[in-house]
Amino acid sequence: MCIDNDIYKEIRPYNDNEVKGAIKRLIDDKDFINAILKYRFPHASGMFGWLLIPLIKRFLVKKWSNVASVKDVQDYVAKYMRATIDHSCDGVTITGLDKLDPNKAYLFVSNHRDIAMDPAMVNWCLFNNNFTTVRIAIGDNLLKKPCATELMRLNKSFIVKRSSKGPRELMKSLGLLSSYISHSLMTGNNIWIAQKEGRAKDGNDKTDPAILKMFFMKGRKQKLPFAEFMSGLNIVPVAISYENDPCDLAKAQELYQKETTGTYEKSEFEDIESIVQGIVGQKRRIHISFGDVITDAPETPDELAAIIDKQITENYHLFPSNYIAAEIESDQVTAAEKQLFSQKLADQPQGVQTILRRMYALPAQKKQAIE
Repeated sequence: MCIDNDIYKEIRPYNDNEVKGAIKRLIDDKDFINAILKYRFPHASGMFGWLLIPLIKRFLVKKWSNVASVKDVQDYVAKYMRATIDHSCDGVTITGLDKLDPNKAYLFVSNHRDIAMDPAMVNWCLFNNNFTTVRIAIGDNLLKKPCATELMRLNKSFIVKRSSKGPRELMKSLGLLSSYISHSLMTGNNIWIAQKEGRAKDGNDKTDPAILKMFFMKGRKQKLPFAEFMSGLNIVPVAISYENDPCDLAKAQELYQKETTGTYEKSEFEDIESIVQGIVGQKRRIHISFGDVITDAPETPDELAAIIDKQITENYHLFPSNYIAAEIESDQVTAAEKQLFSQKLADQPQGVQTILRRMYALPAQKKQAIE
């Protein structure tokens, strides 16, 4: 990419020559150091926490002294992912990756249950099977702090500007986003993007046709038919299944409050807390299913959304919790699994219990409906 005419500079991930500067800004960022202090040394982060700040900074300078490229960052992230998987889940299984070509670029359109872990798990599968890791679409609503922006752009994330004001500004930002996604694929870079804005907190994985219309903005500018342009993007639906969602209770309580009061106000650091809980919380088993490349796209966004939804529903791996919640018989369901699921519901209001059950039941019910 020509740096003098870098039209994607405001939204793209950092290039190799920008890594060192971003790391320096992170180490000098008060919010970033305070976050490390809070989560790494919670008992020492009170009155005398300031004593640890110079030590943390020196530690980071030394630890990251050899990080000078995007690949170096990815290698570091892989180490943390290995530790996260070892401590927070009982195993990861993959299907469908053998159908893909490591030498091609794909647009992975994924169901979305966890802010950080969904793209991280896709990346983990690709990294360990000699595929190029993805550039990750992330909403600017998660980038309220400069340190969050630095971290995400270091880790190959590009920014989806959801906060654009006014129709003209929105169309301009969506057009740039569409162009950047096409440019990435043409230059051999895989993309990960959620099938709709925000997580499927109710367990209903459904593609928003508006996402597909955004992809097509570049094709429309080139005066190409929808089917032709979309067929060339190498869209691969991805179904990510967690046996246990560490954020399930928080999601259910939010949905219950919306149902009963009509509104829900997020706390200032709620998204960050969800990210942390999603990473460190127990997930039990995880399955990632890569679907078939959509090489013969239909004529409309709604039809294409239905094809993606069908693949995600079919490929979603069901665990005992799904069968139990849906009251569907399965050899996977044991007395011990029923007890575990009952414990999840214990001490929760009836309305929250109903939402939790529905959250785990929907993937099984949808799968049963198309079989």
